[in-house]
Amino acid sequence: MKLHPVISEEQIRRRIPELASQIRSDYAGRELTIIGAMKGSLFFLVDLIRNLDRPVCVDLISVSSYRWTATTGKPEIQMPVSIDLRGRHVLIVDDVLDTGLTLGHVLCHVRERGAESVGVCVLLIKKVPRTVDIEADYGGFELDGEFVVGYGLDLDGAHRDLPYIAAVETDQNNPC
Repeated sequence: MKLHPVISEEQIRRRIPELASQIRSDYAGRELTIIGAMKGSLFFLVDLIRNLDRPVCVDLISVSSYRWTATTGKPEIQMPVSIDLRGRHVLIVDDVLDTGLTLGHVLCHVRERGAESVGVCVLLIKKVPRTVDIEADYGGFELDGEFVVGYGLDLDGAHRDLPYIAAVETDQNNPC
């Protein structure tokens, strides 16, 4: 397996304050509740919140639909939102928008809990066909369909610690 950097640490550092500025402006005068999708979004979530420079309520949700580098096609909520979302302005922060299946599941979970409004902020938007009609309100970077790791994103628990985003190139005969 080889890793090829596709988004540098510096690019990430420059983009997050820009996203935070857009969010600050769009949610001016409203209390904001941020729901972070674990575990891949954690680095992005923390850096984004620090750059928002305003009080926010934060909760986490855990949803999984990946095994190795492929989706199972069946998202499962492993840890639901723990706070009352009725009447709140919610921003879901996730790592990657690809097919939309997992994010669609999270959106339904949040809407079912009575949020007044729901927005979506993702670090990465993959240019792949969506199986669910979802667009991000805020997106960090666009990528092709390659599987990526780093800056919180992992491959079976590995590579989250990289300060940049890297594409994973695997040898189909040897996935290690």
